[in-house]
Amino acid sequence: MPDDGNVRIGTIGTAALGLAVTVFVVGCASQSRVSVPPGVPPGPGVPVPAIDIDAPGRSADQLAEWAAGRSAELGISATALEAYGYADAVLARSAPECGIRWTTLAGIGAIESGHGTHGGAAVAADGKVSPPIRGLSLDGRPGLATVVDTDDGVLDGDSKYDRAVGPMQFIPQTWRTWGVDANGDGIADPDSIDDAALSAARYLCVSGGDLTSAEGWQRALLTYNRSGAYLRSVRDKAAGYSVGIG
Repeated sequence: MPDDGNVRIGTIGTAALGLAVTVFVVGCASQSRVSVPPGVPPGPGVPVPAIDIDAPGRSADQLAEWAAGRSAELGISATALEAYGYADAVLARSAPECGIRWTTLAGIGAIESGHGTHGGAAVAADGKVSPPIRGLSLDGRPGLATVVDTDDGVLDGDSKYDRAVGPMQFIPQTWRTWGVDANGDGIADPDSIDDAALSAARYLCVSGGDLTSAEGWQRALLTYNRSGAYLRSVRDKAAGYSVGIG
């Protein structure tokens, strides 16, 4: 989740990031070996095709064919994949120096909420995730920091402590700063995977600077969640997505 000092602080082990993961894919008549690339940042994956990011309505719908062609192999719904791809396209224009790619956003989405499916939730065709995904009450119990309510329970339903909200697990106070409308409905909604993915991309770019560098990518991820284990989990998922492995 985007970090406002409310998560455990981990340490990063660079040696662990340098190991390749090997996956065996078995077909009907042959067996091939696919190696997930080591190191950081994870690969950019299949390029997002050119789209009109300012088109009215849900502009991410333009990525339907691109997403449908790889949704099954990656284990990501087409709608979620469109959201990640759209955020990639927007930042490629608005902050090209950042270099964030959809694979990183998908890696975060996988770890945070299973791409909007945690706890039986589902992603609708318009990007809305329901039932809403809410994290644990940040009440200071073992493993959690104490974050006293910042939104009167408006976003997270908890008027005593904050909870992370939505498929990208934003803390309410962070959402108020970074949340944006990505699907053209005029509302910045953390329960929309479109809005959440684009908001996360903006947050990561400002936090890390150049995400095409190892230093920038790690800085961005450790700002999102200050845990080395979290960083490695996101890296592994993103690197797999970069070579077509879900």
